[in-house]
Amino acid sequence: MPPIISIKGVAKSYAGGFQALKLVDLDIERGEIFALLGPNGAGKTTLINIVCGIVTASAGTVTADGHDIVRDYRAARCMIGLVPQELSTDAFETVWATVSFSRGLFGRAPNPEFIESLLRDLSLLDKRNSKIMTLSGGMKRRVMIAKALSHEPQILFLDEPTAGVDVELRRDMWALVMGLRERGVTIILTTHYIEEAEEMADRVGVINKGTLMLVEDKKALMKKLGKKQLTLHLQTPLQHIPGELQSWDLELKAEGKDLVYTADSAGGVDISTLLKRLSELSIVIKDLQTHQSSLEDIFVKLVSERA
Repeated sequence: MPPIISIKGVAKSYAGGFQALKLVDLDIERGEIFALLGPNGAGKTTLINIVCGIVTASAGTVTADGHDIVRDYRAARCMIGLVPQELSTDAFETVWATVSFSRGLFGRAPNPEFIESLLRDLSLLDKRNSKIMTLSGGMKRRVMIAKALSHEPQILFLDEPTAGVDVELRRDMWALVMGLRERGVTIILTTHYIEEAEEMADRVGVINKGTLMLVEDKKALMKKLGKKQLTLHLQTPLQHIPGELQSWDLELKAEGKDLVYTADSAGGVDISTLLKRLSELSIVIKDLQTHQSSLEDIFVKLVSERA
């Protein structure tokens, strides 16, 4: 099955010479949740805005469900819903009016039942007749999500959708996202809450300084680049690592009070063998703890290494 979004050789340079994107190639599979991660200014929003037709690429092509976003703009744009970072709603309109109007902009016939269901899913139904200007920031964010979904798009872009919002909205929104995915909607999100990407994404892309550094299945990425670490808190500090333990990847920390063993996630941490060897050397352990690399650990490591 062909990808629902195909990005080929996309670059973006501005008049001052700044190159925001450098020849990005990326295919998004139909029905997946794809997380695009990167520091501020990495090019995430620029790439999303190009796909959504808000920014014009300097080079390259993009198709959405086979529709070229430039030559067949109207058909491509109807496939896409966008929740931008910035709140930009019609302050004097009611919630119902602004969401219904957004649906009409894409040529969709009125469907009050669908709009009512959408507002209910986003906990907005009791605010349907409220003017946007009277809503809290969290409620305005919900309205932005409702507007993006009003025309029933098959592709949904979420650009930092939960930045600065309350826990309740984050929970409601991610429940909605999982429901959309179950109905076949493709989700592309950028987020600073990497634990959200770790929990929900099928694949992860890391972008930095306009370059797409990698795209990989989330589980495969964590297996390949993740680490497992065992920290042994010692009864008596060590001055150095005994020669009998030199074959292990060990290091002393906390002034010799902690003995740390690091292994690739794929290889695992052979705790029992190590503990047995330490016992034979009369090294007494007070306590131990293990740590598994998170997606955030991997992301920070990748960006710092290739900065």
